[in-house]
Amino acid sequence: MVRKFGGRECQLRCCPRHLTAIESYEEDSSKEIRSNLAQTSFNYINSVIGSGIVGIPYALHQAGLGMGIILLLLIAVATDYSLCIMIKAGSLAGVTTYQALIQSQFGRPGYYFLTVAQFIYPLIAMISYNIIIGDTITKVLMRMFDVSRSSVLGNRHFIVFFCTVFVTLPLSLYRTIVRLSLVSFLSLIFAASIVLFVVIRAFSMDVIVVPSPNDFVFANTGFTEAVGVIAFAYMCHHNSFLLFDVLDNPTQSRWNLVTHISIGISCLIIVIFGICGYVTFSGSVQGDLLENFCMSDDWANAARLVFTITIMLTYPIECFVTREVFENAVFKEKQSSLLRHSVLTVSLVALTFALSTLTDCLSIVLELNGVLAAVPLAYILPAAAYIRVSDGPFLTLEKAPAILLASAGLLIAVIGTAKSILDIVHGVRCSHGAEMSYCIQNITSLYNISSY
Repeated sequence: MVRKFGGRECQLRCCPRHLTAIESYEEDSSKEIRSNLAQTSFNYINSVIGSGIVGIPYALHQAGLGMGIILLLLIAVATDYSLCIMIKAGSLAGVTTYQALIQSQFGRPGYYFLTVAQFIYPLIAMISYNIIIGDTITKVLMRMFDVSRSSVLGNRHFIVFFCTVFVTLPLSLYRTIVRLSLVSFLSLIFAASIVLFVVIRAFSMDVIVVPSPNDFVFANTGFTEAVGVIAFAYMCHHNSFLLFDVLDNPTQSRWNLVTHISIGISCLIIVIFGICGYVTFSGSVQGDLLENFCMSDDWANAARLVFTITIMLTYPIECFVTREVFENAVFKEKQSSLLRHSVLTVSLVALTFALSTLTDCLSIVLELNGVLAAVPLAYILPAAAYIRVSDGPFLTLEKAPAILLASAGLLIAVIGTAKSILDIVHGVRCSHGAEMSYCIQNITSLYNISSY
C-alpha cells in the first residue's frame, strides 16, 4: 500500500495497527491548524465587518436611499456567488491559492496583476484602520481628560503609534490565523454593539440634526462611488483560500455553507447599520459615520472606543493576507522562518503606520480602494477564472452569471476609477477630527441626549 507521509511516498508493509497510528498522527497534526464551521465563520465575518462598514451610510447618500439598499443586497449576492465559484475554480484547476488559480488561467501577466492588487487591497485596508483609530480614539481621550487637540492625547499620530506598538503589531505576529478565532468572536460582539448604538441613536438625534427634503431621494448620481465603498465593505476574497485551507473537512459544500452563513449575517449587519446611519444624518453623513456624532456625546464616545477595538482586532487578519501574498511572490520556500516572519510583519505594520499619517480622509480611501482593487479581486478575476476553467463552450447557462458578473465589474471599475480620480482633482469633502456644525449650534440639546 502506498501512502504519502512527511512529504514523500512510502510503501507500507505493516499491520493495520501501525497504519492506524500513522493516520492518527496525521489527523492530530492537522487538527492543530484546523477550524470548524463556527470558527471559520467568525474569522470570515470579521474580515468583512471592518472599516468599510462605517462608510455604508455615506454610500447610501451617494447612490440614493432606495438604490443604495438595492446595491447592498445585489452586491451581497454577487459576493456570495463569486466566493463560491472561486473556490470551485481552484478545485477544478487543482490549486490552493488565489495566485496559483489566476496564473493557471491567465499566465504570468494575470499573476502579476493579481499579486499587486491582492497586496495593495489589504495594505490600504490596514491604512484605513489606522486612520479610524487616529480619528476616534483622540476624540475619546480629549473628552475623557478634557484636553485640547494640541496635547499628546489629542495627537492622532501618537495615538496610532501607541496602538500599533501595543495592540495591532503583537496580534499580527501570530503565525496562524486559527489563533485569532476568539479575537474574531470578540470583534463580532463589539460590532453588534455598535450597530445597536446606531439603531438607538436613529430615534434620538433628530433633536439636533434636521434633514432637508432633498436628502431622501430614491436614486442619486454617485452610483459608481457607492459601488466602490460597498465592494470594499464586502470584500474578503483575499482571505478565502486562507480560510478554506484551515477549514475542518474542506469540501465545496461545507465552504458554500459557511459562505452563505457569513455573507448573510454580514449583509444583515451592513444593511441595518447603513439605513439607520443614513436616516439619522442624511445629507450630512460622513465617510466615517462615527465622525457625525458630537464629541460631547458620551454614548458616541463609548461607541467610538468599542469600534476602535473592533478595528484593532480586524487589522491582524489583513496583515496575515498581505504578508502571505508578499511571501508567495518573493520567496519560494513555503515555510517562513521566525526571523523572516517577524521582520516582514514589523515592516508591513511600520509601512501602514507611515502611510496613514499622510491623510485623514477615509471616504476617498474606501472609494478608490473599492474600484481599483476590491472590484477586480472580488468580481472580475474570480468570474473570469471560473469561466476559463469550466468545461464546455463559452456561452452556457451555467457560465452566464459569471459572464454577467465579470462584465459588470469591469464597467464599474473603469467608470469608478475615473470618477474617483476626478474627485481627488476637484477636492475631497472631509471633516475628520472636526466637530460638525450642528454639534456647535446645539450644545444644550446635545447634553440632554448624552444623559438619555
